[in-house]
Amino acid sequence: MPLAHFYLITLLSSAISAIASPSLTLEVTGPSRIYDVDSLQVTAILTNSGNETVRILKDPRGILSEHPANKFSIFNTEGSQPSFDGIEVKYVPEVAAKAGYHVALSPGQFVKVTHNLTDVYNFSTSGSGSYKLKARDIFYVVDKNDAVVTLHATENFHHEIHISGKLESNRPGWPDASRLSTFVNCTSLQQSSVRSAAAAAKTYAANAHSYFGNNNTGTPRYTTWFGPLVASRRKVVSSHFSAINSNDFGGFTYDCSCTDPEMFAYVYPSNFGYIHLCGAFWNAPTTGTDSTAGTIIHESSHFLRNGGTGDIVYGQSSAKSLAITDPASAITNADSHEYFAENNPALS
Repeated sequence: MPLAHFYLITLLSSAISAIASPSLTLEVTGPSRIYDVDSLQVTAILTNSGNETVRILKDPRGILSEHPANKFSIFNTEGSQPSFDGIEVKYVPEVAAKAGYHVALSPGQFVKVTHNLTDVYNFSTSGSGSYKLKARDIFYVVDKNDAVVTLHATENFHHEIHISGKLESNRPGWPDASRLSTFVNCTSLQQSSVRSAAAAAKTYAANAHSYFGNNNTGTPRYTTWFGPLVASRRKVVSSHFSAINSNDFGGFTYDCSCTDPEMFAYVYPSNFGYIHLCGAFWNAPTTGTDSTAGTIIHESSHFLRNGGTGDIVYGQSSAKSLAITDPASAITNADSHEYFAENNPALS
C-alpha cells in the first residue's frame, strides 16, 4: 500500500473515531437555600451530548439509581463534609450488563432523577453554611462490543446551597440485630441458600485471617488485591479480617425484601449484623468469584465494627488496577477484600 494512502486511511479512521466518541453531560439543580435538612432534594440531569446511543448501567453510586448510596461529593467553604449515613452495595457491572440492565440514551436525549438526601447525609457533623454539591461523574457504559467500560461525564459547575436550621433527619435508631430473627421475608429455599453462604463465608474469613498470621511477605495473593507490601497498610487489612473472622454470620439478620435484580446486597454500615439481600444474590454461586459467600464477606467489611470499607471500585479488573494505582484506597475497598477472601483463581 502506498504510504500516502496509508496516512489517508489512518487520518480518516481517526476522524471517524473522534466523531463517534460517546459523550455525557451532567448537571445538578435544586434549591439555593434550605432551613431544614428534611427538605433537601436535588435533581440530576444526564444528557447524551454525543452523536451515538449510549447504554448506561444503573450503578448504585450513580445518579441513575434512586438507592441512597454515596453518589454526591458535598463540601463547605472550610472543606468539611457531612457524614454519610446511606447504604453500601455489592454490585457487579458485568453481571448487570449481561442481564441487559441499562438505560439507553439516544443523541440529545436526557434523563432526570430526583434524589432525596435527607437520610443520606448528616450535616450536624459539618455544621450550617454554604456547600458545593457535585454528583459522581463516572459511569459504567456498555460499548459496541458489549464490554463494560467507564465514561466520565462533563459537569461544568457545582451546585451551591446554603443549609441552616435542622441539620439531621429524625430517622429512628437501628434495632439490635442480635435480637431480631435470622431471616426477614425469606422463603425456605432462600433461607437454605443463605445458610450455605454463611457457612462458606466463615471458611473464607477464617482462611483470610489465617493468611495474615502465616505470611509476612508480599505474596501474589496480597499484592494482587492490596498492592505492594507496606507494614502499615498490611496492618489495616489484617485488622479488618481479624474483625470479620470474629463475626457469627449464622447469627446475622438477612432481609430478603430487596427485589432489585441488579444488586447483590447492601448494608447500612452502622447497623451491624443486618444484611439486605437483593435479586442478583440468588443467581450467584455459593463460592468462587462474586459468590454468595463472598458477598457476605463484602458486606461484612462495610460494617464500621469491621473496618468500614467503601465501594471505591467494582469488579476484579478494577480492583486489580486500584491495587497498582492507589493501594492506599485498595485497603479500604470492599471488593478487594472479597476477592482476596474468595481467592479465585487461587494465588499463593
